[in-house]
Amino acid sequence: MLTQKNLKKKKKKTPKNIIFMIADGTGISQISATQFYHSEPSNYERFKHIGLIKTSSASDLITDSAAGATAFSAGVKTYNGAIGVNTDTIATPTLLEDLSERGYATGVIATSTITHATPASFYAHVRYRKMEEEIAEALTYSSVDFFAGGGLQFFTDRSDKKDLISELTKNGFEIETTSLNGNITTDPNKKYGFLLADGGMPKMIEGRGSFLYDATALGLSYLKKDKDGFFLMVEGSQIDWGGHNNDSDYLIGEMIDFDVVLGNVLDFAKKDKNTLVIVTADHETGGFTLASDDGNYNKIKPSFSTGGHSATMVPVFAYGPGAEEFSGIYENTAIYEKIKALLKL
Repeated sequence: MLTQKNLKKKKKKTPKNIIFMIADGTGISQISATQFYHSEPSNYERFKHIGLIKTSSASDLITDSAAGATAFSAGVKTYNGAIGVNTDTIATPTLLEDLSERGYATGVIATSTITHATPASFYAHVRYRKMEEEIAEALTYSSVDFFAGGGLQFFTDRSDKKDLISELTKNGFEIETTSLNGNITTDPNKKYGFLLADGGMPKMIEGRGSFLYDATALGLSYLKKDKDGFFLMVEGSQIDWGGHNNDSDYLIGEMIDFDVVLGNVLDFAKKDKNTLVIVTADHETGGFTLASDDGNYNKIKPSFSTGGHSATMVPVFAYGPGAEEFSGIYENTAIYEKIKALLKL
């Protein structure tokens, strides 16, 4: 029997903020590596609501990051290589753009270039992912309020000789190209951009340090000042690159870095109580597995089956108001649909 009390329980909770974390190229084995190779307990173990997504694109059984991220950002299946456009190359509004129009503060953080396929799919609309100069120009007039990553060359060393740093400054950004000062006091009336490498950021195993942690912490301290709420996308981009290289040390180093940042994000959400955290991947890379070393079941030898992506489903983890909506098995586009439904958009 449905009582008033039961109806109240059934009512969906509406989160104020969304933190969308993408561990590019991550499948179950990559996540499992955080349990075996990290000195601290894996923060993935803190989730109670877990689902699986099917990742095929409109053009291929095995997706690339552009089509995979566009499925998340715009809720459409599109062709491999597409950035924020559908199969007819028509621009599709993104979640970040929709939320910005409704007053949300927005942010994008990546350990790749900020113009790379995954971050680009949240603010740009181009027919092919390699058009990074066009994507950089799109960022200058986008509705992004905070960004951090690499890719300086696409703003300063361009074939058209444009100075996009000046354009960003004209459009209200405070731009930093040398270091990330996590101790700055951010002004909610300004926008902030950090372009800290010509290409992608350095690998963790080659000294990147706490960039992803510090950028995410700074982004949260800035975005949370917005009374309407915020949307932040954080990508651990180079987990994918370690998979492509079939380099387990590279991959595991990136995976542990992402896990540490995840812990800080979950702590923020736990304290805030109005933030939904969604963690997933656009696809799995490398056919990575934690095999036994020459039959020794007490020794793990990470191995790979491909230098490319795989077609396996990847997990979705959710925490906070509405997290239960992300359980089950569904298409990658459903993440976009579930977020919009929770926010009543």
